[in-house]
Amino acid sequence: MTILNKTGLLAAAACILALATPASAQTLRYANQGDLNSLDPYTLKETTTIAHHAHIYEGLITRDKDLKIVPALAESWETLDPKHWRFHLRKGVKFHNGNPFTADDVIFSAERVRAKGSNYLSNVPSDAKFVKIDDHTVDVLLDTPNPILVSQWDNWFIMDKEWCTENNSVAPTPAAATTPSYASLHENGTGPFVIDLHQPGVKTVFKANPNWWGKPEHNLKEIVFTPIGSAATRVAALLSGEVDLIEPVPIQDIERVNGSGTATVLTGPELRTIFLGMDQNRDELLYSNVKGKNPFKDIRVREAFYKAIDVDLIKTRVMRGLSTPTALMIAPQLFSLSNDFTRPKSDAAAAKKLLAEAGYPDGFEVTMDCPNDRYVNDAAICQAAVSMLARIGVKVELLAQPKAQYFAKVLKPGGFKTSFFMLGWTPASLDSHGVLHDVMGCGNDPTDATRGEANLGGYCNKELDALTDKVLIETDPGKRDQLIKQAYEIGIKDYSYIPLHQQALAWGVSKKVKLTQRADNRVLLHWATKQD
Repeated sequence: MTILNKTGLLAAAACILALATPASAQTLRYANQGDLNSLDPYTLKETTTIAHHAHIYEGLITRDKDLKIVPALAESWETLDPKHWRFHLRKGVKFHNGNPFTADDVIFSAERVRAKGSNYLSNVPSDAKFVKIDDHTVDVLLDTPNPILVSQWDNWFIMDKEWCTENNSVAPTPAAATTPSYASLHENGTGPFVIDLHQPGVKTVFKANPNWWGKPEHNLKEIVFTPIGSAATRVAALLSGEVDLIEPVPIQDIERVNGSGTATVLTGPELRTIFLGMDQNRDELLYSNVKGKNPFKDIRVREAFYKAIDVDLIKTRVMRGLSTPTALMIAPQLFSLSNDFTRPKSDAAAAKKLLAEAGYPDGFEVTMDCPNDRYVNDAAICQAAVSMLARIGVKVELLAQPKAQYFAKVLKPGGFKTSFFMLGWTPASLDSHGVLHDVMGCGNDPTDATRGEANLGGYCNKELDALTDKVLIETDPGKRDQLIKQAYEIGIKDYSYIPLHQQALAWGVSKKVKLTQRADNRVLLHWATKQD
């Protein structure tokens, strides 16, 4: 069934497009292991979804091919004082339906992105007050200085106030919503592409926007996105020419793709950290045979799990060498003092002893939540963890499922319904504050509703939170790095999480296609070109 078909708008646009687009304009067919379920840009903070939304929506700022912050819907900005920012908006920009982009849309979007149901609560600080100076000037007033304010806005896309109001979409669409909203099935951005057809789980067709304010670097007339969950089918589609681009390429198929003569694999280090987490908040786990108490509240149990997981074995056996084991919850490229931390070797005997000391000499049972179509070899990594924990007597029931169901269950809008889980995280700001605040910060903080937004396990240390608050306002880089280091040391001492590795990027690309691969793993096709 066709969910979205902008026949009137796109019929007119097609006439203009025929005149405005070079004769070499192409159709690029792209397949990913995951789906694009919601078009509401505040529903799910997940890299692949964000990349799709970035074709149709834009923020005040964006990042260039080298991940440097550059202007987008804001032409420029200035800090009038450390707590007073002024943004000068781009003039002449129109949303896809023809509505003009103005300061009213920025102020509306700032309210909407921080409303209940949004998965982007921490991108726009709760203390930020947006004030309209005129139609193309917005001031942002803060209670405390925030030197990384615009870095936090990379994933925050601006929506049309009038369109949202007319279509009963003033409130964001929660990831766990059972009934789709108008904004989850339709779009009205300012970006370089518009959506012609959206069939969740089947296909999404993007058409080039002939009225985009920017200068296109692509030569595409359309992008046809198809989710293909099966790795073998995805690779076969690339090698047969049925699709031009796939992400990811299974590690075991990289050599085969490179030897095909028709496609190649773009590889490189990724900034995302893959880790395991435990529910340390509930008095009794949701999914365990231990009743009346929560074993993960005992630091000895968390340490046992940490020591049971052999990240080097995961690297060699599961990732075939294409991962970088880590001691931290952030990629080393994003923190200058990363080399001050080393990860201890796994030790199953010590882990089993710790479990016995904690009162579980025979282990216990727990369910592990894991996506099976989001990260490189995600389900295989979880299965390896299951086997490693079995060696210390812990029986883990693995629940691996597509990311749509997984995220709807385990993230904040779904109630953090998990006892033991895998997650991957790249801070939107590319800064440690995003990890310390969103992933390691205490939830249910009455002074900051956004803290712990992605803290699925409810880890909480007030000393770490206090350091995180200092990190946000510290402007001296050296002092700031020392504060970050102290915070990470607390998290490590608490065995707050089990960091695993940074995975390697692996995109399968037809030799007819040229595109930019960024370390944040966003497949951004407004920079892509395709030969005839």
